[in-house]
Formats: sequence, C-alpha cells, structure tokens
Amino acid sequence: MATYEEVKEVPNHPDVYLFDVRSKDEVANTGSIPASINIPLPELENALRMPEEDFKNKYKRDKPSKHSVIIFSCLKGGRAQRGTDLALSYGYKRAKTYHGSWDEWSRKRHL
Repeated sequence: MATYEEVKEVPNHPDVYLFDVRSKDEVANTGSIPASINIPLPELENALRMPEEDFKNKYKRDKPSKHSVIIFSCLKGGRAQRGTDLALSYGYKRAKTYHGSWDEWSRKRHL
C-alpha cells in the first residue's frame, strides 16, 4: 500500500510511476496528483501490454519495467486496487495501491 507521504514524493523520484485510473472527465473536473499519468481503468490492460515505443508516444513517459514501482490511484481507492491487481497479474511485482487516492490527496492539500 502506498501512503500520502510516498505519493507526495513521486515528482522527486522519476523512477516511480503514479497511474490515475479515473476517467478523463473525472480528472478534468477534479484535477490530478502531480506527476500522475491518467490511464483510465478500461484502457489499463491495453497500456500494460503496449510495446514500449507506443506507450511512450501515448503517455509521454517511458513504459515502466516489470521491476518499477507503480502506484495506482483513483477517487477513493477501489479502482486503484483493481489496477494494482491487474498490473500484478501482468508481472509488475512492485505495483501498489494508494487507498486514499484523490479523496485523501485533495483533503490534505486543501483543494
């Protein structure tokens, strides 16, 4: 499980990925956590299976390796957990959920 403190440090750690699995409309309406990459949950499986070059072209970041830390967030943690479970099933061994997700982030940041 990822904590608020860990997520807050993601911009300072380019080797850590933060995937926001909310819909594009949700992110547009509420905002996003700095350094997060919006990959809506229905698109996540395809993103994880994408060739590296395609991932970089679409998401403007190198594709994480199977050993990268990937933190998943959403609104309240449910979809983030599904994202984590999916990544783990594809061999991303260091995938984890930020259970507080946007709800906790926005409260602690007074947004």
